Formats: sequence, structure tokens, C-alpha cells
Amino acid sequence: MSGRGVLVTGASRGIGRAVATAFAERGDRVAIHHRGSPALASGLLDELSGEGHAAVQADLADPEAVRRAVDEAAGALGGIDVLVNNAGVFLHHPVTDVTYEEWQAAWRKTLDLNLMGAANTIWCALPHMREGGRVVNVSSRGAFRGEPDSPAYGASKAGLNALTQSLAAALAPRGIAVTAVAPGFVETDMTTEHLRPPRGDEIRAQSPFGRVARPAEIAAAVLYLAAPEAEWASGTVIDLNGASYFR
Repeated sequence: MSGRGVLVTGASRGIGRAVATAFAERGDRVAIHHRGSPALASGLLDELSGEGHAAVQADLADPEAVRRAVDEAAGALGGIDVLVNNAGVFLHHPVTDVTYEEWQAAWRKTLDLNLMGAANTIWCALPHMREGGRVVNVSSRGAFRGEPDSPAYGASKAGLNALTQSLAAALAPRGIAVTAVAPGFVETDMTTEHLRPPRGDEIRAQSPFGRVARPAEIAAAVLYLAAPEAEWASGTVIDLNGASYFR
């Protein structure tokens, strides 16, 4: 088989879709993961360059569904050379505005998908990954600056950064590099409501460029981190926020 086998979670739209498209354009075989968007996943499959692509479905908050989907992707691709953990959820739950039950539900749903889902996907992918493998996690600017109205999201992404660095050290002896990208706001379905005026104008003004990121810009960074030449970047979290936040 030509190219590498690449599994992208949450690939039916937004950043994941741009990432899947970018890998296919460079000649890789891509497994598109989706939770419940078969039509979008099927449409993307038809659009991808090259051949050997596949679509897999799973709720990544379900550990057994993760195992099944990763094994299915590995079977379709002939192994997994690159894993991109992109799937995630962003829930509005300000601590002073929700009930105790709503608070617990938001934390449980967010951590189960954003953190545990990514951790389980990595564990399940490793038996299919050879030396030279790459894991790229999609984190967030919110891991560093905080998310006052969505604290579980910020915490889950901070945890994902710690997971990235822990596994970078653990997997280096196997020749596998683990990295992350931390975008600010990106033009996706998830951010459509936030980017409408007047809130959208405030968000765009956070960057001196006066705009938010495009999905293709995030995909370009993921492609670099997944490249064979990027092994020495292992453990890195790359900020992609248009100079809107410094750390």
C-alpha cells in the first residue's frame, strides 16, 4: 500500500475534515471517524483524493466502541501510522448558572469524550502502530487561559496536554512521537454561534490579525507534526491562536 494509514477522529466536519483532506492530498490513506454523521462522512469519502480510505463510527465516550472503531480502521488501512485525536465537545456550563446535576453532567460528558476518549483511542491504536508512528492531539488555547463559561472544556484540554507530554516520554523508546496543537477560535460548525455579531466581532478582535483561524491552517500544523522529520518535536504543544494569547 502507498502512503501512510491515518486515523482522524471527529473527521466529518471542521478541523477534522480539513485534516483528513490534507493527509489524503499528500497520498495517505485516511480513516474518517464520526460519531453520528454518516452522510457527512460518506460525502467526505467521495471527495478525498486517492484511494484506500474508510469511514468508522463510534461514540468515543464508550470504551468498547473505541476499541471496535480503531480495530476497524486499522484493518481497513493495513495498520495505523498516524492518529489525530480531534473529536471533542464544548458545553456551556458557568458554575454560577447551572444546577449541581447539570454541572456533574457537563463535566462527565466533556471529560469522557475530550480526555478519556483520546486516551482510550491512543491505547487501542498502539498495537497497530509501528516505529515512526505519530500521535497528534487537538488541544485548545483554553487549556492555558481558562474557559470561564465552559470550565470542563478548559480542564479537559489541559489534561490532554499533560497526557501528550506523558506519552511523549513513554513512547519515545518505541520510536513514536506524541504532540499537540492548541488552536484559539477556528471557523467551524462548533463556533458558528459564537462568531456572529456582536460577540463575533469581539472574538476576531482578540487577534491583532483581526480574524479567527481557518481549518486549513490547523491542518497544516498537524501535517508537520505528523511528518517523519518532526520526531524531535515530540512533547510539543504548538499554539495556533494568531497572537491572541501568549504563555
